[in-house]
Amino acid sequence: MGVLTGRTALVTGGSRGIGRAIAERLGRDGARVGVHYGRDETAAKETVAAIEEAGGRAFALQAELGVPGDAAALWSAFDTQADGLDILVNNAGVTGRREPLRQATEEDFDHVFAVNTKAPFFITQLGLDRLRDGGRIINISTGLTHGVAVPELIAYAMTKGAIDAFTSTLAKDLAPRGITVNAVAPGVVDTDMNASWLRTDPEAWQAYSDASPFGRVGAPRDIGDITAFLASDDSRWVTGQWIDATGGALL
Repeated sequence: MGVLTGRTALVTGGSRGIGRAIAERLGRDGARVGVHYGRDETAAKETVAAIEEAGGRAFALQAELGVPGDAAALWSAFDTQADGLDILVNNAGVTGRREPLRQATEEDFDHVFAVNTKAPFFITQLGLDRLRDGGRIINISTGLTHGVAVPELIAYAMTKGAIDAFTSTLAKDLAPRGITVNAVAPGVVDTDMNASWLRTDPEAWQAYSDASPFGRVGAPRDIGDITAFLASDDSRWVTGQWIDATGGALL
């Protein structure tokens, strides 16, 4: 039996990239995984199929984030397929336009905050009555909130700074229920989100590989495996933490 057998997990943005790696790992560990997606139904079904082919259990649910009523719509879809929750992974996010402060628009700023900060806040709020005592909340942050500054991603970094504060505060609030709350902070990871500037630019790929003492760019499974630890009973004495998952790039 897997370490998460009998438990139900929800991974927002679970159909692609880091979210898919997290969903697949939790599935391998025995959890029944809700794979949330916004628009790409095909990718969500492929992720569910991959989990089931590996012997796990999963289901897809759709809700567009960053729009009014998004959290309620997500939980309405979840409730048709599950009657409780043990693990919530707030992974879904967008980087927005890569622009410095002088070129940022109010529309893009509002959208990035709506998806990355407001959505997980209210998804968590509405999920608390569903989350069983002893549960786990894992928020996906970024290495950009600690020691690395990228002017073109200022709004994105700000949204994740808010998630870091959300993580530590919520950890203290939910500890009496035995619920842990932690944040995982990836560095540069080889995903479709980063493909347009990472995979197509050998110099960028080399630069970010060199930033890690391991000499490589991160892979989605690197983040999935760290998240799996935080979802397990082995992490019961870890809460309110920002876990550096940059492959040592901040050293």
